[in-house]
Amino acid sequence: MKEKRKDIIKEAKRILVKIGSSVLASGEEVVFRLAVEVDNLKKSGREIVIVSSGAIATGMKRLNLRERPATIPERQAVAAVGQGGLISLYDSAFSRLGHTVAQILLTHDDFADRKRFLNARNTVFTLLRFDIIPVINENDTVAVDEIKFGDNDHLAALATNLIEADLLVMLTDIDGIYDKNPAKDPSARRIPVVEDVDGLELTWTDERSRYGTGGIKSKVDSARKASHFGTATIVVSGLEEKTLDRIFNLEDVGTFFAPAKSRLTSKKHWIAFSARPTGRVFVDDGAREAVLLRGKSLLPSGIRDVDGRFEAGEVVHCVDLRGMEFARGVINYSSDEVRRIKGLRTENIERVLGYKVYDEVIHRDNLVVL
Repeated sequence: MKEKRKDIIKEAKRILVKIGSSVLASGEEVVFRLAVEVDNLKKSGREIVIVSSGAIATGMKRLNLRERPATIPERQAVAAVGQGGLISLYDSAFSRLGHTVAQILLTHDDFADRKRFLNARNTVFTLLRFDIIPVINENDTVAVDEIKFGDNDHLAALATNLIEADLLVMLTDIDGIYDKNPAKDPSARRIPVVEDVDGLELTWTDERSRYGTGGIKSKVDSARKASHFGTATIVVSGLEEKTLDRIFNLEDVGTFFAPAKSRLTSKKHWIAFSARPTGRVFVDDGAREAVLLRGKSLLPSGIRDVDGRFEAGEVVHCVDLRGMEFARGVINYSSDEVRRIKGLRTENIERVLGYKVYDEVIHRDNLVVL
């Protein structure tokens, strides 16, 4: 696996660098140092996209706040103060080296809506073609749900699909993932390589900082999402000198998460992790088995009930009769239409609806087993 790690890093051309709030909070000089390291990567022929935390942390510093705001409106206001200063910092750091940066503010809705997702992707690809460094940040001033439960680790994981990254580097305030809490247990050991992130079980979690919202569990979950798109992840300290240089000099730093052996396509990754399901379809055991074991599409004959309201083209949960989700996919019919054709054979769809758009309620190409 060590050799595989080296090969993946050597061959990686499009790198997503996620800079955490704890790194940015250590001082502006860190951004200038990282800009030099990013410049070195660009000189080696690589494309760089940055996912940055720090809008709230920057706002807190500007407003002399010691504690992270407790309410959503306060966080939105502090983020509004901090966003301008944050992108100004990046612009100052990279312009000294002859690079132009562009700020891209996104919410989860931009990922959940397939059209907006593709529009954002086209924007990033165009910027890269113009040799501009995109700096992606969550739009904390309006993203109520994201401020409440999200973090930029999750944003970075989704962005690996958005930009089709070869490698995700997550810069944080620790030098990797440990088997135990290194702050409390001196016997804790850094885990250099994780071959199967789905099988990794950590028995501890860390405390979040007063600036950020992500923790160790968040980093591992994000590595898992990236892994299923076929993207390797390195979690490493961004506080050390020449961290990016050391990674691409193939030194053993941080924790390397290998990509999954069977990767999802971009669309299926979007279905599994980015889209927000809007309803549920309950299927019988025979249909569940056909989907899980035989790789079949979901037909109306296997559907027993529908929950929620949705339109054709939206993503829904596929659940068994006990309500346990086993898959999700893009539905071909609305909730009202599915209610009318549930339990029917495909040849009876047109007789009931007066038309038949598809034989399948969810085609296998638009269905992801979880």
